[in-house]
Amino acid sequence: MNTSKNFPSTALSAQTAQWWREAVIYQVYPRSFADSNGDGIGDLPGITARLDYIAALGVDIVWISPFFKSPMADFGYDVSDYCDVDPLFGTLRDFDLLLEKAHSLGLKIMIDQVLSHCSDQHPWFIESRESRDNPKADWYVWADPRADGNPPNNWLSVFGGSSWQWDARRRQYYLHNFLTSQPDLNFHHPEVQQAHLDAMRFWLERGVDGFRLDACNFHFHDQQLRSNPPASSRDTKTVQDTNPYGMQAHIYDKTQPENLAFLQRVRTLLNEYGAVAIGEVGADDSLAVMAQYTEGDDKLHMAYSFNLLTPSVTAGYIREQVEQYESRVKGGWVSWSVGNHDVARVMSRWGGTDASPAFAKMMYALQMALRGTPCLYQGDELGLTEADIAFEDIQDPYGKTFWPEFKGRDGCRTPMPWQAAAQYAGFSTHKPWLPVPAEHLPKAADQQESDPQSVLHYVRHILRWRKQQAVLLHGDIRFLDAPEPVLLLVRRLGEQQMFAAFNLSPQAVTLQVPEIVAATTLDAVQLPFERHGTTLTLPAWGGWFGQECH
Repeated sequence: MNTSKNFPSTALSAQTAQWWREAVIYQVYPRSFADSNGDGIGDLPGITARLDYIAALGVDIVWISPFFKSPMADFGYDVSDYCDVDPLFGTLRDFDLLLEKAHSLGLKIMIDQVLSHCSDQHPWFIESRESRDNPKADWYVWADPRADGNPPNNWLSVFGGSSWQWDARRRQYYLHNFLTSQPDLNFHHPEVQQAHLDAMRFWLERGVDGFRLDACNFHFHDQQLRSNPPASSRDTKTVQDTNPYGMQAHIYDKTQPENLAFLQRVRTLLNEYGAVAIGEVGADDSLAVMAQYTEGDDKLHMAYSFNLLTPSVTAGYIREQVEQYESRVKGGWVSWSVGNHDVARVMSRWGGTDASPAFAKMMYALQMALRGTPCLYQGDELGLTEADIAFEDIQDPYGKTFWPEFKGRDGCRTPMPWQAAAQYAGFSTHKPWLPVPAEHLPKAADQQESDPQSVLHYVRHILRWRKQQAVLLHGDIRFLDAPEPVLLLVRRLGEQQMFAAFNLSPQAVTLQVPEIVAATTLDAVQLPFERHGTTLTLPAWGGWFGQECH
């Protein structure tokens, strides 16, 4: 069945409607959102039960991290069946019910697609490793050892060590850019591409509204298997300094030109259903790749990177990232995200020990002011901080490898606190797979629901307000010079200009902004400030919005 009926007619009338540019995405990490059956792990029925909460935020798209069949070595990002639900999360029927409820609330559902690699327990890989001449022998990246028995080149795994694993049956190495139990598929093989397109069609037929493509620039590798050169000072690291992966310039192990043609095939499929795709890009020059993957109307609808998922930030850095993207993009679109399931929570990363509800509100207002589709991570709307997980409670294999300098990704994946006084914060009736931090209890959803000044209420307010501002949805963006730690920007659409200023520090800042002389203050943004003519005083984590019409 064609599922385009799930979309508003205005979005379907023409591809140029580009409704996703006005949308806000909310990421759900299923293991940690809501547990319906009391096993300590979140599931699909749990998400369904909380869809009213998500809809009330004012978001448009719900991105659900992987729930497919998996041995859970990387918690679902190691897929063993692309067309079924892991029993841990429920059934296909549970997914259908989730989809039906979401659509009734006006929400679109976007699901993860982990295409570059799968689980070593996937039937495809089990068959491939049996011999060098079976029907799926070339579905994965196999290579002979060098004369001395070493791997064919110097490529490294994101999760540590060589990205090559010896297989005694085939007496060859196979490529794995992540865990050894996550072999990379060979996208140079046309049957591999078609198998993935068929799996995507399976979900589109069920009614999903889009896909988030995990590690989407990892699909192809250099067929000559050339070694990567050392990284230069110009290369952007997408890993912690403790990880040697950042010591290479990743020229040959990912981001190959052949990927563009595959993304065009994906877009052709999506267009049949009126669905959208967002790609995760982790590259030495992510902004250039994002621009390339989104330019024109024949590849990804939008992309995001780790450029604003950094351990710390300055106003100048944010300005540089946005300006670089804007200077390179040719009609494409970006999603600016400051938090997700792979990085420490933004309250702790950028706010540090001085983070407060005021910081959280300022960060949300800043995200709404940037040109692009905002992507929010579950729990950030409550102002949750990064959890400090004891080593014995660590589940993430990434964290176990690089402990204690890097503690992995568990600190941002702890269960959602729904009820402060309930056992396990109302997430489950059983001990959860990760502990519920005591410091999250006062920030539980029920506590914030009863406080009109809470971060939760502010997020609802600022998302509703953004929907009413055409200049934020469609306008151009430019920046004005301002001293650190102030980010000063202008959005313009036709005769309308909107100014926005943000103090990215816990100390008050006063500055002169001659450009705002004719601007009217927009009190609806509800950030703290003082203004006297062209003089702005922004208290800790303060902000100001103003509007001028010509």
